[in-house]
Amino acid sequence: MGDAVQMHFGTVDYVIFAVLLVASAGIGLFYAFSGGRQRTTQEFLLADRNMRCLPVSLSLLATFQSAVAILGTPSEIYKNGTQYWFLGCSYILGLLIPAHVFIPVFYRLRLSSAYQYLELRFSKSVRICGTLTFIFQMVIYMGVVLYAPALALNADVFQTVVMFAGQLAVIIVGTHQAGGIAEVWRKAHNGSRISGFDLNPDPLERHTFWTLGVGGIFLMLALYGVNQAQVQRYLSSRTEKEAIMSCYAVFPCQQIVLTLGCLMGLVMYARYGEESPLDQGYVKTNDQMVLYFVMDVLQDLPGLPGLFVACLFSGALSTISSAFNSLATVTMEDLIKPHVSPMTEARATILSKVLALGYGLVCLAMAYIASLMGSVLQAALSIFGMVGGPLLGLFCLGMFFPWANSTGALVGLASGLVMAFWVGIGSFVSQMSASASASPVINATITPNVGNMTTAVMTTLITPKPRPSGVKALYSLSYMWYSAHNSATVVLVGLLVSFLTGPWKEKDLNPGTVFPVLGNLLFFLPERYKEKLCCVTPLENRSKGLDHQPYQMAQKESNGVAYTKEEDKLREEKQITAQPTCNLAHTVLETAL
Repeated sequence: MGDAVQMHFGTVDYVIFAVLLVASAGIGLFYAFSGGRQRTTQEFLLADRNMRCLPVSLSLLATFQSAVAILGTPSEIYKNGTQYWFLGCSYILGLLIPAHVFIPVFYRLRLSSAYQYLELRFSKSVRICGTLTFIFQMVIYMGVVLYAPALALNADVFQTVVMFAGQLAVIIVGTHQAGGIAEVWRKAHNGSRISGFDLNPDPLERHTFWTLGVGGIFLMLALYGVNQAQVQRYLSSRTEKEAIMSCYAVFPCQQIVLTLGCLMGLVMYARYGEESPLDQGYVKTNDQMVLYFVMDVLQDLPGLPGLFVACLFSGALSTISSAFNSLATVTMEDLIKPHVSPMTEARATILSKVLALGYGLVCLAMAYIASLMGSVLQAALSIFGMVGGPLLGLFCLGMFFPWANSTGALVGLASGLVMAFWVGIGSFVSQMSASASASPVINATITPNVGNMTTAVMTTLITPKPRPSGVKALYSLSYMWYSAHNSATVVLVGLLVSFLTGPWKEKDLNPGTVFPVLGNLLFFLPERYKEKLCCVTPLENRSKGLDHQPYQMAQKESNGVAYTKEEDKLREEKQITAQPTCNLAHTVLETAL
């Protein structure tokens, strides 16, 4: 480390970096201007519902395997050890539940936006509130994603391959230079970077098996269960079975991605030990250490640094393009079409693309705010916990609790968001205050007016940190529990308000909007008790000669407005004789019991 110098790109690095970025942009421009696959809103937003399992699964992976993960995971492992790897345990239920609960409901309703479900289940006001919450969440998250590659268009197979290739190149070369994988492991073990099972149940501990393995499940549900960026990919599948299989395929890919990030962190530690580039003053933040490590390891191999930085930007492009597309979708389907007259496909497609561009400009401004949030990895996961958690709670309230009503949903979502920002902002302010007051305390400890200075210093160093209490304990909650805490707040408050304002009965609900989890769990109860608990009707109720459609859907006109069951019969004859202006992607087909 003593002879380390400022690293720079060579000519070959710039060429490779430029070629890969041009290739990424070229793929998007080709489909944008060639007249294929983006001619209608359904093609632009949902790939014409014609995607197969493999590209959908890779798209699901690339959507959130961004520069945040590529930079953040190795830095986390280098600094705190391999405890973070236990997040992989949460992937099991975090992907199985979306595959067998959320996907069947969303796919069979033939939605374009996940938030159309909220109108079918509750009301238009709940749908609008859910949409605005999602837009707020993704705009903030895009700031973090844009900021990550600044430290250094299409989520497709090409960019996923580039991401993996860049990471593998750095790991292989770095491991070879360190003396092999056994030497890397030995140095990491000697430096206490190999973590075992930490079964401490304290939710205030930043990372334990429970915070990662259990709290991470709710985080994964918020990401892969109800997030529009992922739901949009499920809905682009050819069939429901392929949508489920794509969710299955993400599991091993996520494990590989997590393992690669952990390995890179261990290789970094084997190279630098306790003398990190941050401590030596070569970088300014923990997240920049990965970039410095890459330039240091690959400086004698022209082209590979350019490949890795292209990997970062490809990761950012995959996430950003997915988010912008999903933001354009929900804005069109939930905020514009329900309030304007039916528009032509050409106009709707152009407007969708303009919206995606507009969100891009807004998110550029958010990148500066992201620079103030510390670790990009923790910042990204905190955002999904703080805002995605309440959204998860809102969908769970609707799918699992038939008696929840619209008032309960609105009050529950508001309560969850208030709780989320109270805890999140309180935690941020507390950490800033602690950092500001840390230096004076250390100085006072080092120079006490006592006879044995060594004893005084050692006593201070080994004194355990007092456990926070009261409100400070809430501010010290591990960020991995944010999603579980905030979603539980929405469900509990929503149920309480629903019971106080008059719970809904099963007959009041649009068929297919409730997943019969209670009916499955309480199978042993007599039918009369199950009916009182609103858990009788199964999700699939097939009838003969009805093309195997699972249940009746709510009808929607081309402007996206859902109608109640009472209005369906009044409008049925009109829809048979009068065709809408265009067959837009969000139209929900009617089937019968």
